[in-house]
Formats: sequence, structure tokens, C-alpha cells
Amino acid sequence: MDLLFEAEAKKVSPAQLVAERREYVRTDESVGTIHDYTATVIEGLAGDQAQIDAVISSHLREWTLERLPAVDRAIMRLATWELFNSLDVDPIVVVDEAVELAKELSTDDSPAFVNGVLAKIAELAPQVRAAASAEPRPSDDTE
Repeated sequence: MDLLFEAEAKKVSPAQLVAERREYVRTDESVGTIHDYTATVIEGLAGDQAQIDAVISSHLREWTLERLPAVDRAIMRLATWELFNSLDVDPIVVVDEAVELAKELSTDDSPAFVNGVLAKIAELAPQVRAAASAEPRPSDDTE
């Protein structure tokens, strides 16, 4: 979530930020390593951001994505990506973790708002996950 927030504030790609951090850690261990799961999420989200933003936007009532606090945008983008792509994480857990982040990092109204939006998006998760798992995988065979 921090990387998404920072990337937006700096107006750089989150994937670019991950690459930069991985370079910095080679000379300055205080920067902290980027875990493989974090990099996977950030790279996946960066590749799917237009679709993720469209899904979130379609579930906002009387709000636009741009009007939301930047922290809430980052939380909902991360959670939406996880809802659709993290097959080993229960959707309820994803929503609960997002709400906890909102409680800790955002406005007093954000936890309820984030919960409401993500609960609706979570209803789509089983269909999106099923469709993704049904997509044909590239073959290793070369003809």
C-alpha cells in the first residue's frame, strides 16, 4: 500500500518504484527489501490498473476515484487486485485487511466507505477468479 501511495505522489509507475527500491537496497540496507509477493502484486496491479480503476469507479456512488483520499485509492486498488488475483487469500480476509488499513491510515469515514465498496467488488471475485483460471495458458510446445 505504501508503494502505491508513494508512486502516485511521485507520479511514477509503481513497478518503476519497486525496481528502484531493489537497486537502492544493494547499497543501502536501511531502505528495506521488497518481498517477492509485494513485487508480484505491484507489477500485477500496474499491468491491470486501468481495469482495477474501472471496477472501483463503477462501485463508487456520488464519488469519483480522483476525489477519494490518495490513501483510500491505494488501499482499494491493492485490495481489488488481491480480490481478483490472490487465489490463496479469502476475499473476506482481503476486505478486512483493507478496512484495518483504512482505520489506521485514513479518515474516520474511510473504513466504512472502503468496506462498502470492497464488499460489492468482493461479490465479483469468484467469477473473476474462475474466468482467470479458465483462460488458456501459453503452451511450452513450439511447433
